[in-house]
Amino acid sequence: MLLLIVEDSVRMAGLLRRGLLEEGYAVEVASSGIDAVWQATETTFDAIVLDVLLPDIDGFEVCRRLRQAERWAPILMLTARDDVADRVRGLDAGADDYLTKPFAFEELLARLRSLVRRGPGERPAVIRVDDIELDPAAHTIRRGDVPIDLTKKEFALLQYLMAHQGEALSRERLLEHVWDFAFDGDPNVVDVYVGYVRAKIDRPFGRHSIETIRGIGYRFDPGA
Repeated sequence: MLLLIVEDSVRMAGLLRRGLLEEGYAVEVASSGIDAVWQATETTFDAIVLDVLLPDIDGFEVCRRLRQAERWAPILMLTARDDVADRVRGLDAGADDYLTKPFAFEELLARLRSLVRRGPGERPAVIRVDDIELDPAAHTIRRGDVPIDLTKKEFALLQYLMAHQGEALSRERLLEHVWDFAFDGDPNVVDVYVGYVRAKIDRPFGRHSIETIRGIGYRFDPGA
């Protein structure tokens, strides 16, 4: 699981990062609102811990910009002000939960676990790329009119590749998001499962949708 911490206090950001790493999360840190917007639009996070008080744009504006950009990672907002109006403003901007400082780290963990289980609040129910249609809710996939049977892990891998069409995805990134951060097996498992998926969605149709990027990983390109 990959988290983004948006916190301008070096000490607080360090404490949160260290604690979350110890709990098995992968963590990136942004110290300003502008950096947070850039990082969260360039990278897919499983959840975002967002401080309201930032040196440039505040957390409310960060949240609003991310939702306008259709980035739907769950957002937990942090504030030093226990004010109902602020909580309402944060939720109206698109935040999923709110935590007032000071807080117990165990409560932050519990709220993050709940948000991660819930997943993104809004995103297309069905992913369509070229003639491939993947329905996460029904756990079905079709190429044209032909249904394709994938295992749970194959499905998760293809879903992540399709959701990031055109991006060069490293094996490490695929391991973090499809196998999870705690995976400590052979990273070559990614290559093995890409082969399985290719054999089902491409080979029978004479297509080459998953491109190998030498030295990096893979890219989903249905036009290939």
